[in-house]
Amino acid sequence: MNREIKFIDLGQMDYKDAWDYQQNLFDEIIEIKKKNRQNNTNNATPNYFIFVEHPHVYTLGKSGNISNLLIDENQLKNKNASFYKINRGGDITYHGPGQIVCYPILDLENFFTDIHKYLRFLEETVILALENYGIKGERNNGKTGVWMDVDTPFPRKICAMGVRASRWVTMHGFALNVNVDLDYFNNIVPCGLTNNIVTSIYNERKDYDLAINDVKSDLKECFSKTFNSTFI
Repeated sequence: MNREIKFIDLGQMDYKDAWDYQQNLFDEIIEIKKKNRQNNTNNATPNYFIFVEHPHVYTLGKSGNISNLLIDENQLKNKNASFYKINRGGDITYHGPGQIVCYPILDLENFFTDIHKYLRFLEETVILALENYGIKGERNNGKTGVWMDVDTPFPRKICAMGVRASRWVTMHGFALNVNVDLDYFNNIVPCGLTNNIVTSIYNERKDYDLAINDVKSDLKECFSKTFNSTFI
């Protein structure tokens, strides 16, 4: 059982390039597991934790509804945004500058084999990190991600999540809005949920001198604590 996790910060990268990058790591782990099974060996599988910021892009999960994208191809071009149908769970979401996207590529057999627990642990990571900014993150029953003011007339989503897993290996992950341009969310029905407002750390704390690298450090520390792991 290997609880060491290799940390990678890709900086700013095109969505498709980052998707290919994480797919290669995912395939690497799957191949090791296949060979272990075929050869009756027990070679350790690696784990990865990736940060990246994407240019403006909308992504639609495999169970998503294209009608939740509210603009056409020409409007996408005018907004300098791209669009991809991808193999994660969930509906449509937006990624862009000022948003921390985290892709944990983990072999869950190194931790626990429970996808629902994995999602709850991702939520817990973000909830703990938000406490450092005086923000109370919450779970919203039946709706994956991290929210604010769930039991009020004005619930707000601050972090979206969507994952894929095969042979207990994960890819995709979560996107935390730090100081992202929230206007881009007006072009979609976020995660297929109507009447929900998307927010960011900056939007909630306009007086706070946000440094995105500080938020990354907080997320990394909280992830290590939640998953009882060590970064290398």
